[in-house]
Amino acid sequence: MANIIRPAVGLFVGLSVLTGLLYPLVTTGIAQGIFPQQANGSLITENRRIIGSELIGQAFTKPAYFWSRPSATAPAANNGMSSGGSNMATGNPALLDAVKARMAELKKYPVPAGDVPVDLVTASASGLDPHISPAAALYQVPRIAAVRGIAAAQLRDLITASSEMPSPRFSGEPRVNVLALNRALDKLAPVTLDKPAGS
Repeated sequence: MANIIRPAVGLFVGLSVLTGLLYPLVTTGIAQGIFPQQANGSLITENRRIIGSELIGQAFTKPAYFWSRPSATAPAANNGMSSGGSNMATGNPALLDAVKARMAELKKYPVPAGDVPVDLVTASASGLDPHISPAAALYQVPRIAAVRGIAAAQLRDLITASSEMPSPRFSGEPRVNVLALNRALDKLAPVTLDKPAGS
């Protein structure tokens, strides 16, 4: 029996050290050496304070900012510990009610003519999407122009400059990182005290 147990225990200990200690240390070291920004969560800092990540959306709700895509994560929006969508079918009455409520919220403010971009009223599969389409950003221009007192043309130029293509290019559509766009917006036209920003 000892001839069977001893090799089994040795193999268990050896593989545990190899796969549970050495492999993670090596891969972490390589990642930190080659891709330190990505390995640490693609964090965005401002004045030595972490304000978010390039990879996880944030819930901007004040009219002075571009709004993100809705999030279905629980118990709060954009909860990185609970990634997931609502899994509701397109004909689900609860989903239809949620979409109508989101459209009504958008239309409380000036909006352009035409259809509401779908990514402004529906959540992504992960619930953590940090991007919206350029069309969704452009749809919000009249509201932000009115609140901030900035020309709509300047906002459209900002959206164009902030738009990016996925890599590789054939793998998706143009997109805009909402946190990065709002940071650029604050630099372009800071919100004054009589027009509070928030969120």
